[in-house]
Amino acid sequence: MKKVKIAGRKVFPIGLGTSNMGDKADKFEQEVEAIRVGLDNGVQVIDTAEMYGYGNAERLVAQAIKPSDYSREDLFLISKVLPSNASKKDLPISLENSLKRLNTDYFTSVALN
Repeated sequence: MKKVKIAGRKVFPIGLGTSNMGDKADKFEQEVEAIRVGLDNGVQVIDTAEMYGYGNAERLVAQAIKPSDYSREDLFLISKVLPSNASKKDLPISLENSLKRLNTDYFTSVALN
């Protein structure tokens, strides 16, 4: 499969979305496993958001990509903020909260032309 470039690195063009994941506690382990199956089969991009499951989707992703299981440097994590949190004051707070829920210290920066 042909790869695409993101932030100067080539990745598979298919990623995983986590909308509607993390909403039900009884599905948590099954959803973690679904993400891991994707990662084990070449997925490098995971899309999540603070609004998915009120942050539970980000916690789910954190569990799925635990540092002992996957190399963080090989993954591109994408998260989004609620429009109500997109102000100059609230955006940094939302970013920090997402990073904490994802148990990581960075998102990959992408410059769009």
